[in-house]
Parts: sequence; C-alpha cells; structure tokens
Amino acid sequence: MRGAGSIRPAVLVALTALAVITLGALPATAATAGTAATGTAATSTASTGVALAGTPSTGTASTGTASTGTAPVGAAIVEAPSVDSASVTAAASAAAPGAAAGRVALIGVPGLAWADVDAASTPTLWRLAGQSAIGSLSVRAVGRTTCPYDGWLTVSAGVRSSVGARCGPPPAPERQGAGGRIPDFQWLWEVRDADGAGSLGEAVHAAGECTAAAGPGAALALADRGGRVDRYAPSAAAFTDWSACRVLAVDVDDLVRPYIQDELLAEVPERLPPAARAAAARAADAAVGAVLAKLPPDTAVLVAGLADHGSEPHLRAAMWRASGTAGQLLGGMSTRRDDMVILPDITATVLQAAGVAVPPTVVGSPWRATATAAPAERVTALRHADVAGQAIRGVGGPFFTALAVLQVLFYAAAFLLLRRRRGLPAIRVAALALASIPVSTYLVNLTPWHRAAVPEVALAAEIVALAAALTALALGVPALWARLRGRPAAGVLGPPALVAAVTAGVLLADLLTGTSLQMNSVMGYTGVVGARYYGLGNIPFALLATAVLLVTTTLADGLVRAGRRRAAVALVAGLGGFAMLLDGWPGVGSDFGGVIAFVPGIAVTALLVAGRRVSVVKLGAFCVAGGVLVMAIAYLDHLRPAGSQTHLGRFAGQVADGTFLPVIWRKLGAMLSTLLSPNLMPVVIAAFAFLVFAVLRPGAASAGVLPVAFERAPMLRAGLIGALVSGVTGMLVNDSGAAVLSMALALAVPLVLSAGVRAVATGAGPDAEPAPVLRPATT
Repeated sequence: MRGAGSIRPAVLVALTALAVITLGALPATAATAGTAATGTAATSTASTGVALAGTPSTGTASTGTASTGTAPVGAAIVEAPSVDSASVTAAASAAAPGAAAGRVALIGVPGLAWADVDAASTPTLWRLAGQSAIGSLSVRAVGRTTCPYDGWLTVSAGVRSSVGARCGPPPAPERQGAGGRIPDFQWLWEVRDADGAGSLGEAVHAAGECTAAAGPGAALALADRGGRVDRYAPSAAAFTDWSACRVLAVDVDDLVRPYIQDELLAEVPERLPPAARAAAARAADAAVGAVLAKLPPDTAVLVAGLADHGSEPHLRAAMWRASGTAGQLLGGMSTRRDDMVILPDITATVLQAAGVAVPPTVVGSPWRATATAAPAERVTALRHADVAGQAIRGVGGPFFTALAVLQVLFYAAAFLLLRRRRGLPAIRVAALALASIPVSTYLVNLTPWHRAAVPEVALAAEIVALAAALTALALGVPALWARLRGRPAAGVLGPPALVAAVTAGVLLADLLTGTSLQMNSVMGYTGVVGARYYGLGNIPFALLATAVLLVTTTLADGLVRAGRRRAAVALVAGLGGFAMLLDGWPGVGSDFGGVIAFVPGIAVTALLVAGRRVSVVKLGAFCVAGGVLVMAIAYLDHLRPAGSQTHLGRFAGQVADGTFLPVIWRKLGAMLSTLLSPNLMPVVIAAFAFLVFAVLRPGAASAGVLPVAFERAPMLRAGLIGALVSGVTGMLVNDSGAAVLSMALALAVPLVLSAGVRAVATGAGPDAEPAPVLRPATT
C-alpha cells in the first residue's frame, strides 16, 4: 500500500502537466485556411446535443412574441452582444486586410433548396451552380424555423436574429428620393434589444460606400442604423441603376411567396403540391436570370435560400460565383465543414468581397471554396445532406423514446430474474446489446443509409444490426482469446471493456478526423437543427467520458494485481487527460462544459484506484480545477485572430466585457427544462434506483452480482463512480442537462452489470486468481 500514499502528488502532477501542455500549445495553433479577413468570428457552437422532438433541445433560445403599438410586424430577439453605431463605424473605418475591393451582389431566394435545382426546370440556377462554389446553407436563426424576415434580419445583424411570433415577410420600406427607409427601424433595438440590426449597412456606409437594394428583404439586409438604403426599388424589375453601388442585394421572393398567408409563414411542412412548387421554382429561376443579365460583369454573386418555406426546417442552397470558385464546394470556418455555411457568414462574405472591414460583432466568417467535384455530384451530395438531416429529425424522438423504454424494461427484467438466479446469460447479452446501441448510432454514418428509398427505416435497421454485431464481437473475441491462451473460460471484464473501447475509439477517431460521424447522427447533431456543427456534443461527451474511464480502470485493474499501483494511477490520469484534452481543444472537441465535468471524473477515479478517500471538499476542488482549466483554454483561444476563434474564445470575450450572463441564464434554463423530459428522466431514475438498491440490498436487487463484480475486479467500481461523477457534473454545467447523465448511465450500468453476471455465472476472476480485495472509500 505504499504506492497509495503518493496518489495526490501523482494526480496533481498529471493534471498540472496536462494544463501546461494545453496552455502552452494553444497559442501556437495555426489559423485555418480561409480566414484571411480579420475581425470575423465563427458562429457559436457552445450549445450541444440533439435538439429533436422528444429530446433535449440544446442551444435554442425562445422565440419572441408580437408587440403592440406602432412597431414593425413581429418582435426581434437576437443572440449577440450589444453594439452601437460608433463601434460599428470604428470597426469599418479601415478596409479589411487582404480583401480586394470589388462589386458584390447578394441574391436572396428564400425557400430555395437543392431539391429545387435541376438542369430542366431551373436552367439558370443549374448553370450558375456549375460556375460557382456550392454548399448547404443552415438557415437556423433563433426559432425552430426561419421565416424570410428572420433570414434577412440575420444578414443585417451578422448574428442569429428573429422577429418572434409575427414571422413572415420583411417590412416594406418607404421611398425617400432614390433610396428608401424602413419605418421605426430603431424599434428593433430600442424595444426588442436587437442590437445588431443595421450592422451590415452601417459598416458599408462607414467605409464610404453606398448600398442598393431591390425588394423589401434586400432593404432590410442593407439598411444602416437609421433604416436607410441609398438606392431602392420595390422589386428587381423596377430597379434601374445596377452599377451605382458596389454592394447590392436583391430579394427574389417568387418561391416563398405562395407559402405566406395573412403575413405569416405557413404552419404546415409543405403547403404546395409538387407541380405548384416546381412552377414557383421556375419563376424564381427566371427572376434570378433577369438579375444576372443586368449585373456588371465583374460582380461577385452570392445566391442564398435565406429562409424556410414551412413548419419544418431544411438545409438551403448557397452559391458563390467569384474568381476561382467554379466547380468547388462551399464551406466556412463557422461550421468547420467543407460543404456547409450559416446565415451570419453571408454578412462577413459580402463585406469582405466589398473590401469593407467586418465588425467584431458579426459572428459569421467569410465563405471559402474547398474541394472540387463535378456539378451533378456536388448537387446530389447536398440533396442527400438535407435528406439525412430530415431523417435524423424524424427518427430522433421515437429513438430516444424507444431507448428509454428498453432501459426501463431491462432494469425491471434484470431485477426479477436476478432475484431468482434465472436467465443470467440473457441478461448479460441484453446488457451488452443496450450498451452497444450508442456507438452504433455513429458507426452507421459509415454507410450510405440516407440514400435508401426510406432513409428512416434503413437508419433504424442498420443501427440494430451494428449493435447486434458489436454484441457478438464483444462476446466472441474475449472467448477466443481465452481459448488461445489455454484458459477454461473468458474473464468477466473482456466483453464490457471491448464495448467501452470501441465506443471511446470511435468518438476519439471522429474528433481527430472532423466529426463526420457525429454530423447527422441520432445521438449527435445536424445542420438542419443548427445547434452545433462541429466538435463534441453533450451526449457524445457523456459516452466518451464513461467509456474512457471504464477502459482505463479495466487496464488499471491488471496493473494493480501486478503490484503496479502507481502505474495504474498514471494510466488513468494520462489516458483520461488525453481524452479530456481532445474534448476541450478548440477546433477539435471545442467542448466547454465537458472539460469541467471530465476533470473531476478523472481525478476521483485516480484517487479510488489508489485506494484514497474522496471527500466533498476534494470533489468541489476538482470541479473548480476543471472550470479554471477550461477558462484558461478559452482565454488563450480568445487571444487568437477572431477568424480562428471558437465559441470558447468568444465566451472569454463575453466574460471580459460583462455580456456573458444571458448565455449562462439561457443554458441554465435549457438544463432545467430537461429535468422534465419523458425520454431522459426515466433512464436516470431507473438506472439510479437499480444502482442504489443493488448497493443497499445486493442480495435482493441483483443477486449480489455487483458486489461480486467489484470484488473480482476492484477497479471497476472506481470507473463506475468516476463516470457517475462526470455525468452528474456534466448534467449541471451543460444545457443538455439530464441528457448527459442519462447517457452516462445508459452505457455504464449495463456494462458493469454484464461483468457482474459473468462473475456470478463462472465464479472466476477476470483473467487470473482474485487479488486481495481493494475497497476504495467514497464520500
């Protein structure tokens, strides 16, 4: 036991080393390609998780409500720090470094999706796609869907903005000479705190340039803080002077107009029959063609499907025709993806193309052309991206409901069968199968399930098949290994360790390769919802932390048996710290709350592996240490160029200027709302009830399988407790709330129970003679 006495120095040294590595290496991180324009920032992805029907909606803000009086239609709510005219003027007083001044035209076609574009029906848009970099546009603003007013206002502000309940077409400006003015424009920030409204137009005017708009939406996008545009016509057909200003916007509303009734966007998924929608797309195509024919030849063109057309969100079409963009995909630093951009990116792109500095309040980043592909291949891939996002939204609610039902039924059946010592093999297989489901939801993205005739059915079937295959692998590989080594039976830790190792390995590999498996995953995120576009979501964090702690304690168990306790502690701290570092590293995991929750889980596990006590004071200190570490990472991220920052760095800036409290309150409200989730809390309650009863009444609750498992593999208990510590802490510090703890329990408890069932069934230790029982003390 002499090694146990040095646990505190060992843990502190390990955590300190990780902090030094993080803090020292972070400033040296190079800015990613495509961030030439300074003064821009990527969109916030602090909100994580799965915002689906029946699941915790993360990163969402409540929509506004209509205001009475003489204000414009609707009420505006924005997710942005405050900005005034002086700050915008100062930011725009110099041209963007490295940006060549030129003409730029934004053609907004609200409702345009890639499913509307083909060579026969929309020849102009199809031809333009071949001349442009193209990508998916996530039009998520604040609410579940984005109306045209929301979309154009977001472009004006450079941050996600919403006009609340009265959401429909943008307001019509009043003519003032050659220009126009939006009535009561100041109401947006005076009454509704829409402080960013007018940022795009103000920046252009501060740089000494003029703005030209055709259509109400275009005027809203380019209006300055006074609501003014220099050249205005109510439609593109009525606009005459196409070369007067370097910054031009055109509102082509032919496609979305049939979906607006009584000045509101339709509240049904699809209001038009296919033939009528195709006719509306052809009208929009003709209008875009007429605009393109009138633009000066040196104009850079952005075409964007700025809004949704009904009650269901979709990915929309985005095109960028400029020098060197033909035949490529369209991405940006906001999403860290090669084929997806967001609405605030349009603001930054227009300003950069015009040679105007981007105000620091704009959270988007300029578009960038990426990989080259044939037009047909690019369009097909982008269509399938929307199909995948829609399928995930449709499957999400039923999936989490089914998972909750399976978990509750499993614990009830296990309780009844274990009391009678019956059905032990079936319980073990069911436990491993349940624990195999989460990682299968990511592995399924290695297959083209979204190209099936019925994507939802293909997705569900492949998840079940992958879970079954992993269960068989978990049972077969350890048995084969034992046979090759001449053992009479496989150990108790092999199958659960294999499932945990696969879960951890898949998530870590996904982090290192751009998180393609989490995107459009039922337990990840999707661009259609727009809560997160890259990095580690809250549910994947819970799975990663749990899997890593269980794997490390499994390995540590063998080291302790060999008398190498210090090596076991170092293993837990080292491997756990590596996973934590990837989780919080900006641009990799970019997970703020995950670091806070991971640190105490690792530290508690390391202490228990060494046989030391864990007090409430120590636990609190570990949580504080996690907060200090992640704030240090965020601060150093904040020191990098704005275009290279993640939401961690921007949050550090909000802390510095005192505007962080709305973010905290919004996340707290989202966390508390998950405590009432019918899909999450049953998992938490059932798993905790089973654990507590199994500890207090082991003979009655689980036929003693958990005590036997902890006796045969003492370090397994440390891994379970550490995972619970991370799960509970993660629930409290993340807006996904109960989703974090429920997923930690959904993975940890079945795996530990499967080990206990195996221990009772075989009466043997893991892989060797039982070691002296280590009974680590807990709080």
